[in-house]
Amino acid sequence: MTDGRVERATSRRYQIAHRTVYRYSDVVTSSYGRGFLIPRDSARQRCLSHELSIEPAPADSSTSRDVYGNISSYFHVTDAHHTLSVTSKSVVEVDPPPPALYGSGSARAPWEIARPVGLDGALATEFTLDLQPPELTDELRAYAAPSFESGRPLIEVLRDLTSRIYSDFTYQSGSTTVSTRVGEVLAARKGVCQDFARLAIACLRANGLAASYVSGYLATDPPPGKDRMIGIDATHAWASVWTPQNQWLGLDPTNDQMVDERYIFVGFGRDYADVPPLRGIIYTDAESSVIDVSVDVAPYEGGVLRA
Repeated sequence: MTDGRVERATSRRYQIAHRTVYRYSDVVTSSYGRGFLIPRDSARQRCLSHELSIEPAPADSSTSRDVYGNISSYFHVTDAHHTLSVTSKSVVEVDPPPPALYGSGSARAPWEIARPVGLDGALATEFTLDLQPPELTDELRAYAAPSFESGRPLIEVLRDLTSRIYSDFTYQSGSTTVSTRVGEVLAARKGVCQDFARLAIACLRANGLAASYVSGYLATDPPPGKDRMIGIDATHAWASVWTPQNQWLGLDPTNDQMVDERYIFVGFGRDYADVPPLRGIIYTDAESSVIDVSVDVAPYEGGVLRA
């Protein structure tokens, strides 16, 4: 507060560069790819521009929307190649969450009220269901239980669960893969952002709440007095829980915080497999391959986009 006036959070603009390079030990004669790389428009986010560059140039490409409204990009490269490069560049504007999002309404009501029921919750019901193979085990329910005290406000449940995962688990790159199950993470007590998001989702679903897996980016600020390092950011994942106002409250157990204007939303689904950044099929005799991924999320002040 300054001179009796309340300082309001303002929208932020970001330039995002997400580059993925595949290198193969032998020639690839054909490559099919599909990815979720285009940030979505939502009530608090606007994708102002987007460009997708693929080398070698694809013979065919297109975009489409899935059942959840996520934008997927398809491409088919027919030129023989040893290296495939996919670069996505976006400019996105994100608004801060309104105070009421986490401070009133369903967020302050008992968490049980947010369970989907009746016609209003019909579309959210599928987000309460277990995956196959099942992940809602007795061990998972026991871990979730301390956060879900009867009658506790939903926001307090979310913050407690977020903080517990943050405290109980160690972030360790390379400790898991996209196929690692929640039970394995629970036993090992380590993982990465997608693991912690999936663990939170399982805890929420185990208590009848509708929870979604969200993919995107997180803008990181350098330490005071330090310049930004380019290309060290990464794709990020977090969880969201549905409320009867048809709103999703985002929670990030990797960083022990609720989602705000630093989070850039690309896609959401029931699990990672619904919105992977890239996946595909290649035709090759290559016995090995290497993938390099770099992501840069930088403040954008307008003008010409830099490479």
